[in-house]
Amino acid sequence: MFDFSALYEAYSVAEAVKLRQAHPKAKIIAGGSDQLVKLRDGKLAGCELISIYTVDELRGVSMAEDGTLRIGALTSFTDVSENELIKRHVPVLGYAAGQVGGPQVRNIGTIGGNVCNGVTSADTGATLLAWDGVMELTGPEGVRHVPAARWYIRAGQVDIRPGEILTAVTIPQAAYEGYAGWYIKYAMRNAMDIATLGCSVNVCLTADKQVLQDVRIAYGVAGPVPMRAPAAEAAGRGQPVCPETIEQMARAVGEDVHPRTSWRAKAEFRSYLAQELLRRCLFKSVERAGGVIHGV
Repeated sequence: MFDFSALYEAYSVAEAVKLRQAHPKAKIIAGGSDQLVKLRDGKLAGCELISIYTVDELRGVSMAEDGTLRIGALTSFTDVSENELIKRHVPVLGYAAGQVGGPQVRNIGTIGGNVCNGVTSADTGATLLAWDGVMELTGPEGVRHVPAARWYIRAGQVDIRPGEILTAVTIPQAAYEGYAGWYIKYAMRNAMDIATLGCSVNVCLTADKQVLQDVRIAYGVAGPVPMRAPAAEAAGRGQPVCPETIEQMARAVGEDVHPRTSWRAKAEFRSYLAQELLRRCLFKSVERAGGVIHGV
């Protein structure tokens, strides 16, 4: 049996906000792939729960008139990976969602839960950073937007204020139009495993496909929270598409990531992975953007 003291069910966003205000210490539960595990392990013994599972307005993917992609917080990993708008405009996000757990987890787990738990290994966390994603929150004072770059405060803590719930993840058109990318999750086995390290890259090439006009790089498990790699990005931005540029970026990433040793991997191995996964993601991203890296 699961040890919780009360379960409140919300049937609308407004009702969920009211419940959050009335029960500030209660835990939000949606798909349950994270919270139920914690309950079973006794980590949330005696807690109150607020279920938002039946708030259907929080499900689905849509596009606004300005081209912004909006992914409802309750959209499952399976629905993200299979959605046609995602496949057309941000296929890497769909691919990353498809790397989470196994089919059962992907069918019940939600993208909102994945980014709200604040863990560094979240597959969609690093990918949304690389897409300049924006979190949409609704609370007592209305709607608030938080860029993914400011979302993670520390391990296990994100920028959700009292009374708020995450209602959607959005990706502005300027963040995906003209970009192509790739994501690699390195794990000890191919399925049902947490990443030892994850790397997500997006590139925008010049019209002649010869120069990296822009590049965005993000990592999971390279620090306490998903993180961007500004030094590596700066080392590549405006540089020619060639092996020398990629090596220059791989060297620079050492300034950005300072992974820790855990039972999964030593810090030195994760540092090596950060460079090698970046190389592979860059090669694949440039290829998907229509470029060719000569001299390889």
